[in-house]
Amino acid sequence: MKRYTIVLLTLLAVSACTDELNQVNPNSLTTANFWKTQSDFESGLAASYKVWKDVNNGYWAVRGIELTNGRGDDSFIRNDVKDLYQLSTFTNNATTGTPASMFTGAYNAIFRANQVIENLPGSELADDLKARLTAEAKFLRAVNHFNLAINFGSVPVITAVPKTANDAFVAKSPEADVWAQVVTDLKDAAAGLPVSYDASGVGRATKGSALGYLGKAYVYTKNWPEAENTFKLLAQSNGQPQSPFTYDLLANYEDNFIAGMDNNKESLFEIQIQNVGGTAPWNGENANESQGVTTAQEFAPTEVAGWFEMFPTDKIFNEFEKEKTTDNDFDPRMYASLVWDYPGATYYNLPYTSFSNPFNSKARIRKYQNWRNNNEGIWISEINEKVLRYSDVLLMYAETLTMQGRQSEAYPLMNRVRERAHLADLTPGMSADAMMAEIRHQRMIEFYREGLRFYDLKRWGLLQQEITNSDKVGREFYEDKFQYFPIPQNEINTNNKMVQNDPW
Repeated sequence: MKRYTIVLLTLLAVSACTDELNQVNPNSLTTANFWKTQSDFESGLAASYKVWKDVNNGYWAVRGIELTNGRGDDSFIRNDVKDLYQLSTFTNNATTGTPASMFTGAYNAIFRANQVIENLPGSELADDLKARLTAEAKFLRAVNHFNLAINFGSVPVITAVPKTANDAFVAKSPEADVWAQVVTDLKDAAAGLPVSYDASGVGRATKGSALGYLGKAYVYTKNWPEAENTFKLLAQSNGQPQSPFTYDLLANYEDNFIAGMDNNKESLFEIQIQNVGGTAPWNGENANESQGVTTAQEFAPTEVAGWFEMFPTDKIFNEFEKEKTTDNDFDPRMYASLVWDYPGATYYNLPYTSFSNPFNSKARIRKYQNWRNNNEGIWISEINEKVLRYSDVLLMYAETLTMQGRQSEAYPLMNRVRERAHLADLTPGMSADAMMAEIRHQRMIEFYREGLRFYDLKRWGLLQQEITNSDKVGREFYEDKFQYFPIPQNEINTNNKMVQNDPW
């Protein structure tokens, strides 16, 4: 992977010295003089974190959000940007740019995390600080490998910084080996990370972040006993003496998706997004790059300076309507996630009926939109992307118990999620199949626009069924090979050890 040596040279401005001119410029950063102080290692970690919100390569920036949401049966992307339309309509191939960008971004972030891991042992930092920073870097490496596994399957596992040009070319590993590395790194991260930081460290990975992702990795690999053991640690929250964690559901679901409630008690991990830095979000990694994201503007209507790229399907609208609250209203998650033509509906301080409806969709996206403002005209949203919420832990824990034939133990977990949505408690005596149907329903509406639906359907083996039984544009082109993206063609062209995954 030639990109690794390129990133090394550009990130640290490394200047190679020949034997004939063995001099060091004291004004330049090199591998010999950079990895010295805590600040150096913090900068290395920050460089890895920031890839996730890079406008083109970031998994939780605009293109990544479109990639993770656009393929599900609950959303579709219009035909404005070729690459996005291809992935949403299952007409993509190995040359489609957006998946290739996510592939590049993941390995850039892994490379940066590996630099931290490899340089910490030789530093003069205190041992406890080394251990904490190593754990944080392993969390970053694990989550990027996690994202590669669920999107591409068999990919290279990178745990070392290339020392020679030949080292940059790495063969892919079986998907099971990718997951094994994810689990190993997350176990190490959970053992070494703190439960929390002071105010200056808000947003960094914590022990809860690592445990939450570890449990999720076990769910994706169907290791139900280990998933149960992991989620059990987190589900003992609410300040009980035996648990160090205080995660809980917010009383108001929508508060998770407004900037003023970022980093709340429901969040195990989120991407920190601010309207700081430069004014050009499309500039890439340089001084002009904004630290905000354009996602909200991408999805907003044209009437309020938006580009209306993604829409909810009618299928998700109908799913929300399946059950009313105990006071016979729509589920509050529906109001928080979608806007439609109900009495008094407003959007960007205008009546909903003020907006055109180019695709005759029943609704538009409200979640993560700055819809209480007059428009999205500044191009930059400051709402943090919530990567892992406590409701996800509860629902995965309920699934873990149900998949082991102990669905009766899932009731308290399911009812916590339902009660926050003002729904009646579940009726006792449900079969495992009935409980799984309820879990699938709750996950669909709880996490709309959070990039989980496609991957949930894949691990349940329901992609073909549910995409076919939807109104999604492009559903007729879906076939099993679209469970994963192909290895990007550029990687095959430049890495002499890379071969394409079957059946691509």
